[in-house]
Parts: sequence; C-alpha cells; structure tokens
Amino acid sequence: MSICLVIDEMHPTLKSLLKAEGVQIDYDPDLLPAEVPAALAEKPYEGLIVRSKVRITADLLRQGKHLRYVARAGAGIDNIDMHALEAAGITLLNAPEGNSQAVGEFTVGLLLALLRKVASADAEVRRRQWQREANRGYELSARTVGILGCGHMGQSFARCLRGFGCEVLGHDNNPQVQSTEYLSVVSLQELQERADVLSIHIPYSAENHAFVNEKVVSGFRQPFWLLNTARGEVLDHAALIKGMQQGQILGAALDVLENERLGALKPDQLARLEFLQAAPNVLFTPHVAGWTHESYQRINEVLARKIGAFLRA
Repeated sequence: MSICLVIDEMHPTLKSLLKAEGVQIDYDPDLLPAEVPAALAEKPYEGLIVRSKVRITADLLRQGKHLRYVARAGAGIDNIDMHALEAAGITLLNAPEGNSQAVGEFTVGLLLALLRKVASADAEVRRRQWQREANRGYELSARTVGILGCGHMGQSFARCLRGFGCEVLGHDNNPQVQSTEYLSVVSLQELQERADVLSIHIPYSAENHAFVNEKVVSGFRQPFWLLNTARGEVLDHAALIKGMQQGQILGAALDVLENERLGALKPDQLARLEFLQAAPNVLFTPHVAGWTHESYQRINEVLARKIGAFLRA
C-alpha cells in the first residue's frame, strides 16, 4: 500500500477516502515547519499532502527520496516551487474544483454588499442611525461585471451571477480559454472599456505580481468597483488607494491582503492598510472566500480521486 504524509489539518474523511484508493496516511498536522524535513525522511513516502504550512522547495523534496506526488489541499500553489518539482520528477496535484463553488458564491455576496452598502448600513443602524437615502445603492442587474482570470474560480463566479441578468465579461492570458454561456471572453482592453466591476481571480506567480497596477486601474473607461478573492500580491495596493483617491475605484472588497501577517507589516504596508481600514467603501474578510464546511470536505474528495487516478496511471 502506498504511504502518504499529511502535515496540515484536513477534514476527518481524508483517511477513509484515501484508504479506498489504496493509500495509507500518516496524519501529523501538529508538525512544526522545521520538523517537516526530518519527518519526510523517516519513511518511504510516495506522497505529501500540504496546505500552506511549509514552502515546497528543492531542499525539502530531497528529504523525500521516494516522493512521487505533492498534493495541495486547495487551489493556490504559490507556496510550491514548480521548477523544483519538475526537476525532481514529482507531480503536483491540487484541488481548485473543491472550493470553486464557495469562492463563486462568496464573491457574489461581496459584490452585493458593496453595491448596496450593507456593511456601512449595518453599522449605522447599530448606532441607532436610520439613513435610507444615504444608503441608496445600485442594482447588480444594471452592471457589467469583468472577471480577470477565467479558471475554476472565475468560471464559478460567472455561473453564480447568471440569475442576476448582468453582462459578464472575462479575460484570461490563456488562449485556450473560450467564451461560455455564462461569460464572454474579451481582451483586457475591451474589459476595461466596458466593465463597471473588476473581480480578480488570477493565481499568484512572479508574472502576476502586482498585475492589477496603476496602468490597469487608470485604463478603465469609467469608475468601477474592485473585488479581490485571489491573492493579495496580484493587486498593487498603492494603485488601489490612488484609484480610490481619484474616484476611479468606487469601492473595494478584499478577502486577501498584500501581507496577511498583520503583526509583521512593513511601515508602508501598515500605512496602506490603515488608509483602507478608515475607508467606508472598503470591505475586508480574512481569506475565507473558499473556506466553507462543504469545501473543507469536498477538497478531500477531489484530492483522493486525483491521487487514486495518478497512482493507477
């Protein structure tokens, strides 16, 4: 039976799901990052399942002399050195299908909250202020939504929007991505010319670092709302603030930040965060777009299927 090391907290169904695929797991989510290399070297592990506890580097992979695959419990792979995996002949498996529905639904919720001023209205009523006119909002059906990144997350968001009657445009740098019944794939320039909303769904990579920058923001023909449920580093937060100050960005909903270690912010990061915290048209959530009770279990199911298929291939 194939053996797999699991170093992060996973839904309890993982053991039985992998057993059905012929995989035994050593489940040790309490391992400290510094302890992972030694643990990986203890047994002939063919697999390693991770979330974000450690960065997968060439040095770490050298400890797993029998590794055949690394499975990322989730979608993002920014903590994994793909070049190191390729050099070692190790396959990467991840599970964007597991939490794409959660991300799609959540992004719709953020957009509705922005357009209808839900957070500020709630705060006012709690202060016993009843201001109907000040909280007059906008209907989603009258907006054109632009989706940057048409992978699992962007497509899920588009599907979740279908009942609102709004126009949905998508842009992706992958030429294989095609229009669907839910969204029309267009150039970035056309998206900028037509969209009232920009929702970011691109993965983080060196090429995507600060992809949404001052040039992209200023290229929109009309002021727009901005949503980011992808990775904080794909958005230039200085450009976000400048866009808000100039009225180009009408409001923002941020599930991710440029630095999510809030106790270790650099001075410039702290200054930007404090500006955004003081802005009434900014919503924050703590990187939970894809984090639901259902997705927690579904990620296991997706990974187990993929691991089983890989081992049988």
